[in-house]
Amino acid sequence: MPHTFDLLVVGDANPDVVLGPLPGPLAFGQREQLVPTGLLTLGGSAAIVACGAARLGLKVAFAGRIGDDDTGAYVRGALESRGVDTGALRTDPDLPSPLTAVINRDGDRAILTAAGTLAATTGEDVPEDLLARCRHVHAASYFLMPGLAAALPRLFAAARRHGATTSLDTNDDPADAWDPAGLAAVLPVTDVLLPNAQEARALSGLDDLEAAAEHLAARGPLVVVKDGAEGALAHDGRAPTRTPAVPVEPRDTVGAGDSFDAGMIAALLAGLPMKQALALAAACGALSTRAFGGTGAQPTWDEAVAAARTAPARRGDRDAAGAGPADPSDRGGDHRNHQIHLNHRKQEKSQS
Repeated sequence: MPHTFDLLVVGDANPDVVLGPLPGPLAFGQREQLVPTGLLTLGGSAAIVACGAARLGLKVAFAGRIGDDDTGAYVRGALESRGVDTGALRTDPDLPSPLTAVINRDGDRAILTAAGTLAATTGEDVPEDLLARCRHVHAASYFLMPGLAAALPRLFAAARRHGATTSLDTNDDPADAWDPAGLAAVLPVTDVLLPNAQEARALSGLDDLEAAAEHLAARGPLVVVKDGAEGALAHDGRAPTRTPAVPVEPRDTVGAGDSFDAGMIAALLAGLPMKQALALAAACGALSTRAFGGTGAQPTWDEAVAAARTAPARRGDRDAAGAGPADPSDRGGDHRNHQIHLNHRKQEKSQS
């Protein structure tokens, strides 16, 4: 079946209420505290990835579940306004849409989420025919959506049978359990695992980041670790690849990791070599912090390429972003026409 979409994103979508920065500890006792900024914006790791990928030029579909309420209507409208197809975004007649409050303080943030439809989302919310029409399938917020998480091995295996590649960003586990049995089932059918540094350590049980990435890569996927101001690290099971962070004056880091994910997926679908793909993804994550909320400053492909090419030069490492394939003029026009390039074991895994 011909591929209708470059990317199908499966997972969470909700409004984020972003407040801060808080000048001191959060006060209870009915105390009212004033903060300089507040924003209502589209949130949810999966939704931010979908919007970031659409902004980069990919044709994106979204599958998940929202409530039959004003919150759900806002989510659907926000996705559609950013070019994301919501034909597979199901409306639950009984449960409310999820809602998240993000409180910023001292460069860190607290995240409070009312789960709503998240736990009710299952593999049945992902149409089989849609899996067959996408070049790549990405899932997010694994630990917030146990019903969907249980179905991911089947969904990813089906996507790969139809010729798609797959990626997963587990995000944080509020229960701090990290589901080793479930991950043992999904990682062998995952082409790219996209944790941040804290998550990579928790998933692997190892403190050394490079060792953590290598350990996870041995379980099947290419592992791409987001490490904030330290840049990013990829490990294909043989050797690590690193890229420095892109300098930017951040206003809000909410969703930066999700924008990184979108950049990595787009870069791999464009056929960029790993070092260039990693640099472009780092640029996408950094540039997204220029505005409050996860989607307000997500870059275009050209903006991300420009940042990826120039930032490493300031560090004396022109190879990090490189020349040639990272330049849109060298992609033969439409980067959606390229085949994905992953790790050296991809063909072996697709036959397993």
